[in-house]
Amino acid sequence: MNPMIKSVCITTALLSSLLLLSSGCSKKTVIPPEGTPVDGGGMSGGTNINYPSADSSYSESGLAGEESMDSTGGQGIGNLSINSGADQQSEEYKRTYGRSSTVFSPIYFDFDQAGINAEMAPILTANADYMKQNPGTTIVIEGNCDERGTNEYNLALGERRAINAKEYMVNLGVNPARIRTVSYGEERPLFINQNELDWSQNRRADFIVE
Repeated sequence: MNPMIKSVCITTALLSSLLLLSSGCSKKTVIPPEGTPVDGGGMSGGTNINYPSADSSYSESGLAGEESMDSTGGQGIGNLSINSGADQQSEEYKRTYGRSSTVFSPIYFDFDQAGINAEMAPILTANADYMKQNPGTTIVIEGNCDERGTNEYNLALGERRAINAKEYMVNLGVNPARIRTVSYGEERPLFINQNELDWSQNRRADFIVE
């Protein structure tokens, strides 16, 4: 065989091998926690909600199967107003308001739970009070998850989070027709580092004025 043709053949074979190796790389490097269902399987049918009243505290059993947040998720989120000149792309702003409209505050969820944490109840009450004082306002509640677990499972979990937040506000007197819900699952992470702080703040429901 001509030496030049032989050299071209060897080079082509090497390039083909490299391409085959690179095509097998996985896009996602996070390993789901032990017990996380595969392909959305293993999720229980629903949650039992204890609705709030004027003289009772709110509690709810969580949705089994996916994502326990420490208290870092809800830091500094009680104030419903913010300086209009604030930098909405700043780290501090995102950790305080998530993607919520500035008249609202987000709520955060325990890992693998759709239930409302007791620490989040005053925030939902304040959000509901704003809705009642501004009857022309309509909102969408967006449910979000951290990246662990399957896409399908996290979409369902995000939906339960948004629905539970809506039901809580409706029970406080907000017209359900003024609230719609949507789940983004793990698809729109606000924080991208793979650590417990960022995961805890991606497990969130945002309140967006429409």
